[in-house]
Amino acid sequence: MDLNKLKVRRSFIFTPGLRPEMFPKAIASGADMVCIELEDGIAIKDKNEARKNTIEALGTLDVKNDVELVVRVNCQRTKFGLLDLEAIISSKIKVKALMLPKVKTPDEITFIDDLLTDCNLDTDLHVIMETNQALESIYDIAHASKRIVALYFGGVDMAAELRVENTWENLVYARSKLVHAGASVGVDVVDVPYLDLENMDGMKKEAELVKNLGFTGKGSIHPKQISILNEIFTPSSSEISKAKKILDQFNESDTGLVVIDGKLIEKPVLREMKRKILIADKINKS
Repeated sequence: MDLNKLKVRRSFIFTPGLRPEMFPKAIASGADMVCIELEDGIAIKDKNEARKNTIEALGTLDVKNDVELVVRVNCQRTKFGLLDLEAIISSKIKVKALMLPKVKTPDEITFIDDLLTDCNLDTDLHVIMETNQALESIYDIAHASKRIVALYFGGVDMAAELRVENTWENLVYARSKLVHAGASVGVDVVDVPYLDLENMDGMKKEAELVKNLGFTGKGSIHPKQISILNEIFTPSSSEISKAKKILDQFNESDTGLVVIDGKLIEKPVLREMKRKILIADKINKS
């Protein structure tokens, strides 16, 4: 993972591609990531209009530097997914990031990487694990492209694929496998939104559980969830102080490892320390 591609990804919110007038509100919601939705949230009869509206709006949309804008295209194995990719690539809008749903194999990622490279586009990829096939091969999927900056857990579709209820206990294995894959390439791992908007305590508990499992963020379905998510996935002041201490000592050392407070610290720790400091910097600017 390129440390220069690190971003703060504690929270995200969807906004429908059919309604570009809602984009600015989503950008101002406080979420670290805003995902323009062309897939599940758009009816088939509206797919073409949503795509057209999104591309037109992206030409003039004012996006703050601390918000990451992502476009979720339709599944790349479908007609609408191919139309989305063609329209985005052919437009003169340089979309910074695409979210790929219902991925099954590493080959799908390689195909899109090659396509973007052929068009000289420096577009990042956000990949959702929500199929049984992806669960089986998520490690290889994560390694399929250096464009991948984040992996997402699609819990609703995954539960349906596994023929279980969407509960924490039933999906611990799937979540753990995603964390393992993400950690192997040093990218962020983001959890599915909590769907019960009236149960804020339930959302908070689930967010704390996934954080302890290794997730770096979680999605939201409403702006009122975002501040809680940002708080949970923000490192404590002591964690931030420790991260700064580790980075400072690494910068002073040329051995590739240092001993801090009696513990050996090696280079793989650097990414996580850098991420914590990025979050601290964002909070201080807001």
